[in-house]
Amino acid sequence: MMHTKIGLFGGTFDPPHNAHLMIAQEALTVLNLDEIWFIPVYSPPHKTREYMAHPDERLQMTQKAIADNPQFQVSTMELERKGPSYTLETVDSLKEAYPQTSFYFIIGGDMAEQLHLWKDIEKLKELVTFAVIDRPGYSIQPIDLKEMKYINMPQVDISSSMIRERHRLGKNIRYYIPDSVWAFIKEKNIYG
Repeated sequence: MMHTKIGLFGGTFDPPHNAHLMIAQEALTVLNLDEIWFIPVYSPPHKTREYMAHPDERLQMTQKAIADNPQFQVSTMELERKGPSYTLETVDSLKEAYPQTSFYFIIGGDMAEQLHLWKDIEKLKELVTFAVIDRPGYSIQPIDLKEMKYINMPQVDISSSMIRERHRLGKNIRYYIPDSVWAFIKEKNIYG
């Protein structure tokens, strides 16, 4: 088996939006990866709230969002595991299943500032290379970048929470999210 480089991109994807796709594409290009695996989490340890789309809806939206890019895949492993998602468990399973693969874990600058709080972060750093993406409002300069890759990209200040809020207020969300996701949200009336 050839040695592959895979970017892991976890998130609630509630809904997946165009900034997610731009981040994934930028990581793919800058780090010269073979694929990006989107990993929708079942219930994120850091976020719980009302009005979350059902995990199966988030999976379907993510699949629709990436359908036209053959280098983007969706992994359902965290959805299948259920319960809170801990990155180390996910990465351990992946390393076991794909021992020849190098994994790059994609995070925003906002998460990078919190990395020292993550469960088993030192063990995690041995298993993956963190790829940190600029996020609006977060400077990632103070973080120790020796063991991380840094991806500079144009700032797109779109968040899933902002999209849900705009939708709730009856404002336009077209072009913030892929058309296929927009159609699905309307068809299923996902965010009320």
